[in-house]
Amino acid sequence: MSLDSCYSIADLRKRAKRRLPSPMFHYIDGGADDEWTLRRNSMAFDEYQLVPRCLVDVSSIHMSRRVLGCDLQLPFFLAPTGMNRLFHHDKELAAVRAAEKFGALYSLSTLATTSLEDVATAAPACNRMFQIYIHKDRELTREFVQRCKSAGYNALCLTVDTPVLGNREREKLYGLSMPPRVNRHNIFSYATSFHYMWNLLRQPDFRLANVVHRVDALNGGHMALFEYVNKQFDRSVTWADVAWLIEEWDGPFAIKGLSSVADAKRAVEVGASAVMLSNHGGRQLDFSPAPLDTLPAIRDAVGDALELIVDGGIRRGTDILKALALGADACSLGRPYLYGLAAAGQAGVEKALSLLRDELERDMSILGCPSLEALEREHVCRIVPPANQSIHAR
Repeated sequence: MSLDSCYSIADLRKRAKRRLPSPMFHYIDGGADDEWTLRRNSMAFDEYQLVPRCLVDVSSIHMSRRVLGCDLQLPFFLAPTGMNRLFHHDKELAAVRAAEKFGALYSLSTLATTSLEDVATAAPACNRMFQIYIHKDRELTREFVQRCKSAGYNALCLTVDTPVLGNREREKLYGLSMPPRVNRHNIFSYATSFHYMWNLLRQPDFRLANVVHRVDALNGGHMALFEYVNKQFDRSVTWADVAWLIEEWDGPFAIKGLSSVADAKRAVEVGASAVMLSNHGGRQLDFSPAPLDTLPAIRDAVGDALELIVDGGIRRGTDILKALALGADACSLGRPYLYGLAAAGQAGVEKALSLLRDELERDMSILGCPSLEALEREHVCRIVPPANQSIHAR
């Protein structure tokens, strides 16, 4: 399957699966426990239908939006995803350069394999957000804030749903580690991933670039992700720490990983700019609610006091439309652009962004919405499909 023959995010997923060794593909693709939440994130969108309004002038479609202090060309952006070197040798640089071309916000993970300074240098015109975890080493957290200020990052995002790592059984089954480690269970998968192996031999550099100067996470060997998270992340973090970090940063600030009305109200109280409604892509607590399911009640509770970003389950332009109509200010996506990254590097990320952009523009025209401001809750109507049945393949 060539990149030109990829007509949907689902097609990019198929291409990524063919090009990646199984441990890397299932790291992108998997969730926690029985993966109910992973499935629910996308299926939640299937419970809404779109209600078009006809005889509206849609000769010009406007998709720009201001989010987290950034003027963006699109109402969706690239979510923080860790260890991109596992998926392509161009790492996070391929993703941020693609985001820059599309006028999209790019979010860099603490667990990136490219430093926040190198990302800023690679795409100086791109709006950037750094996603931070609070480590046991609090000085490392303070250092992140100062480095982001020096490198010109626009916003900071604190992920709060990972006091420990969720039970990701696929990672254990397929033997994910960094650097990649070949064993008798996955040797065939590595041996048949020719393009990946060639670039692995040419560029074997694997490191958590933003923390390696303080913590040699690999320690000269191999690391499972859960080892790093469970050793380094601080489980004692409270709302007082969030308030401290917001004051330290003193700029647009998002909290990622909230699902409840009560927590959204606390986010307003501590001075957050935005909340990313997220369950970590179904990778933490199984049977937690889908972000779209939590959106209407949280929007009603906080009004305009917070920007709300739906993070999880986005696969189509219609998904984005439904989230925006239900009250989201924007959407963020991880797996769709990682499938593109694995499929073809920067060109693959650009393909993912262009597919969603074109779908969104076309769907807004058919829906009768020339601008995002014209979207209202009346454009969506909830339906309840039969149990365990999805309207379209995800």
